[in-house]
Amino acid sequence: MALALNIGKCTLLGNYRENNEDSIEVKQYPDLTVCIVADGMGGQAAGEIASKRAIEVVPRELRKRLTAAADQDECKTILRKAVVQANEEIIAMGSLDRDLKNMGTTIVMALWRRGQELFIANLGDSRAYLIRGDNIERLTTDHSLAQALVENKTITADEAREHRFRNVLWKYLGTKEVGEGPDVKVLPLQAGDRFLLCSDGLTGPVPDADILAFMQSQPNVQECADGLGQLALERGSRDNVSCIVIEAVEAR
Repeated sequence: MALALNIGKCTLLGNYRENNEDSIEVKQYPDLTVCIVADGMGGQAAGEIASKRAIEVVPRELRKRLTAAADQDECKTILRKAVVQANEEIIAMGSLDRDLKNMGTTIVMALWRRGQELFIANLGDSRAYLIRGDNIERLTTDHSLAQALVENKTITADEAREHRFRNVLWKYLGTKEVGEGPDVKVLPLQAGDRFLLCSDGLTGPVPDADILAFMQSQPNVQECADGLGQLALERGSRDNVSCIVIEAVEAR
């Protein structure tokens, strides 16, 4: 069964920030779809510059390197190299301009090649979720100090939501910690699957269970994305809020 994707996207300044440091991108080529959410950080407009560079470089590199003949392992390697290239360019920009020093950005992305699988990767605390039937599954791991404490069984996942280190990241674009690039997950697609890519402006104030309930109530992907953004603001998000909703459907 051939599949197609319906995609909705939303990015909001929010009620407390002077500028939107989030950047989102949906690139749909004949043989390739790339969806990215990037949440920038740094002084002045530096975070905004870092996130914009991420969403420019990664699709560019994928388009340049990825061929239709590439198998799954090759695709994962090329995806990692595209993210590493973005990281190198962000670090270089910071080294050349004092105002951009130490800037960085998270990234969470989905890559689809007109097949039966979706590639997911992330750095930082922007997340990807799979909504299938009545279940929501987080597909990514936050690269935060709070999550590291959870993995070491020092604190619980519930405690991590309010922990003072929940927004302190140890790996993101703009750091040498990126190394050889992100881990990449490959998800087999089913018609009816929905995927959510989002910044922590959404996941901070809105629990996973509430995200699931809202997404189940919204059949239109664009209205779903817009509604999730508004829901985060209603719940008191003090950050920029960005999300992309991806739905797999039977191709017509």
